[in-house]
Amino acid sequence: MTSPATTRTGSFPIGCRLASELAKKSPRDAAAWALPQGLSVIDLYAAHTPQLAEWQAAGFTVGTLDLFGAGANWTDMLSADAGKRRHAVAHAAQLIRAATAVGVNKFFTLMLAEDVKLKRRETFNYMVESYGQLTDVLKETGGRIAIEGWPGCNAHCCNPESYRAFLQAMNSDSFGINFDPSHLIRMGIDPVRFLEEFGHRVVHMHGKDTWLDAGRIYDIGREQDAVFAEGLPWGGWFWRYTIPGHGVAPWTKLFEILARKGYKGTVCIELEDLNFNGTDAGEQRGFCAGRDFLQTA
Repeated sequence: MTSPATTRTGSFPIGCRLASELAKKSPRDAAAWALPQGLSVIDLYAAHTPQLAEWQAAGFTVGTLDLFGAGANWTDMLSADAGKRRHAVAHAAQLIRAATAVGVNKFFTLMLAEDVKLKRRETFNYMVESYGQLTDVLKETGGRIAIEGWPGCNAHCCNPESYRAFLQAMNSDSFGINFDPSHLIRMGIDPVRFLEEFGHRVVHMHGKDTWLDAGRIYDIGREQDAVFAEGLPWGGWFWRYTIPGHGVAPWTKLFEILARKGYKGTVCIELEDLNFNGTDAGEQRGFCAGRDFLQTA
């Protein structure tokens, strides 16, 4: 039996977040490919909640389960519509109870605004109100929220300012961070400094990198739209997401900090890379290449 792959620094187990082709496979078929590659951890979608036991029986450890995406939208927790917020809270509480009953206790979420035209302070208050209502069920079940900082849809918790404010408002260890250095890098935020401040709050980690095009930064700048250049697939004007090691993230340093901060979780490769996405064979090469790099980092 193949031993689970781990990072060189920190010995964190390596896994994968479902990508388009991998998501089409049954738990058994996904395991038949992934486990011999040493990829023993899987991040699943909310729609997989009824099949959690099947994924576990196939041999996977579930890294995170998406909190939304089936039954309620990510944006509903930050909606100005109180009815949508109530529905989303009830959905999330039910999902948390169902998942923790079979041993899955980390829940992935994004803090996306439904109406991007609303003032950020208003949507922040909706977020605090909604997620605050999950505190009791999280404490009761031992569940933990892992917030990723994707900076779309006028999102919160994608930079130190809003992470800091939200975690302080919640005042609970049940709320933490899904650390993904790729998003920080594209925003110009130092991921090393971020971990020095927030490393003790990291619940889960995505293995994804960002490549920066120095030529486009010179031609266009970070804050301007290009007139002639087109955006990069899985990216923007001057950046694109990659597998670990194909971008600029200082992985060994990041793992060193996480180990020092007491992180005991996993790192799951999130495959968003124009060189690998699109076919089953391409995804498999991408996951394996990311694994190979992380094993040396």
